[in-house]
Amino acid sequence: MKRKIIAAAAALAAVACAPAGAQEAASRENVQVYGILDIGVSRVTGMSGGARHDVISGIMDGSRIGFKGNEDLGGGYRALFLMESRLELDSGQIFNRPPSGNQVPDRLSQATLLGLNPATQPIVTNVAAQVGAQIGVNHINNAFWDRQIYVGLVTPVGAILAGRQYTPAYETSALFDTLGTQSSLAVGQVAAFPPAVDIRISNALAYRMQLGPWSGSLMYSPSEGSTTTGRLWGGNAMYKVPAFSVGLGYNTRENELGQKSLTSFIAGGTITAGPGTVYLSAGAVKDDHPTGLSPIGTALAAGFGATGTAVFNAFTQGLMQDARLYHVGYKMVAGPNTVYVASSLFNDRRSSNADVLSYGFAYTYLISKRTDLNMVVTHFDNKNLAQAAPGQAGYIGGVTSAAGVDSTSVAFGIRHRF
Repeated sequence: MKRKIIAAAAALAAVACAPAGAQEAASRENVQVYGILDIGVSRVTGMSGGARHDVISGIMDGSRIGFKGNEDLGGGYRALFLMESRLELDSGQIFNRPPSGNQVPDRLSQATLLGLNPATQPIVTNVAAQVGAQIGVNHINNAFWDRQIYVGLVTPVGAILAGRQYTPAYETSALFDTLGTQSSLAVGQVAAFPPAVDIRISNALAYRMQLGPWSGSLMYSPSEGSTTTGRLWGGNAMYKVPAFSVGLGYNTRENELGQKSLTSFIAGGTITAGPGTVYLSAGAVKDDHPTGLSPIGTALAAGFGATGTAVFNAFTQGLMQDARLYHVGYKMVAGPNTVYVASSLFNDRRSSNADVLSYGFAYTYLISKRTDLNMVVTHFDNKNLAQAAPGQAGYIGGVTSAAGVDSTSVAFGIRHRF
C-alpha cells in the first residue's frame, strides 16, 4: 500500500550540494509518500427529508495522504517520523460534516426529553445548535495534519514517540474489529456521537515495545498548555500468533476542568476458523463529566441565570455515557475476494436506554495490487431514544429523522492505495 519513493531531481540536487556528512546521513534515510483514495456512492434511509443519495469520500477507508521516514542511526537505533492528512475526494476539503448536518438526537434537542419545562425550548434549541455545529471530522480547529503527526526514536528496548497519535484503547478496538475500522460495519459506528473511545490525542508521549508475539504501549498526554487538566493516560497489551490473538486496551481522560471524563476499556480476540477468522470484542464506556461543555455553561448562566444553569445541567446529563460495546464478526479472504460479516451492539445503560444494533456485510474485490472495488450493506436498529445513522470509514453518519427510526446504508465504491 505504501510504495517507496526516491527523492526526485530537486532533492537529489540538494543532496549533491550538501556537505559529505549530510550526504552520508541522507543515504541512510528511507522516505516514503503514501495514501488512500476512496470514493463511491451511497443510499441511506431513515434520514430527515427521506433517503439520502450521495457521492461520498471514505467508504472502506478515510482518504488520506502521508509522509513517513526512518533513519538508521546504527547500534539498533532508528529515528522516524510520520505526517498524515485527511482528504475529502468529493469536496477537496480536509474536513467533513455528517449527512444530518447540525442535527442532534431528539434526546438533546427536545426540552421535554431533557426533563425540562417546555418553556425552555428556545434555549434548548440554541444549545443544541452549538453542540451540533461541533459534530464532524476535523471540523473545529481545521488542522491539516489531523490524522497523525509525530517523531520518534526506536531503541533496542522499545520506541518513544511524541506528537498526535492513535490512543491505546482505539488501537485495541481496531485490531479486534472484523472490518479493522473500515466501512459502516465498523464497531465504532454504533457509538460515534458522543464517541465511545478517543481515537487520537494531541500532545502525546508514547512508549511502544514488541517482544516476539507480545506487544504493548503506554501513553500520556499532558494537554495543551496545562499539566493539571485535560490529561489522558492509556495503555494496551497484545499477544498475537497466527492461530489466535488476544489483547486489552484502556484510556482515561480528564475534561477541561480536571474532572475524570471519558474512560474506555476494550478487550478482544481473534481465532482462525475454517478458511477465515472470527473476531470478538467487548468494551466498557463511562463518562460522568463530558469534555468541552464548560464555556456553554458559563454563557448560559450569565445569560439566563438559574434557567440557563438547569438547561446546561440537562445537556450535561444527556451527553454522559455509561454503556457496554460488543462486536462479533467473520472475515474470509479467497484470492482477490474478501468477505466480511459483522454485528455490533451499543448497550446504553442510561435512562434513555438508547441501544443501537448494527449488522450487515461487506465485500471487496481486488482488480489490481493496489485497487479494489467494494460494496457495503449495513442496517442500524435503533431502540428507544437511539437515533444513530450509518456513516462510513471516513465520516460519521449523524442521526436519523427521529428517535427509534432505523436506518439502512448501501454503498458502492472504489479504493486505490499508493
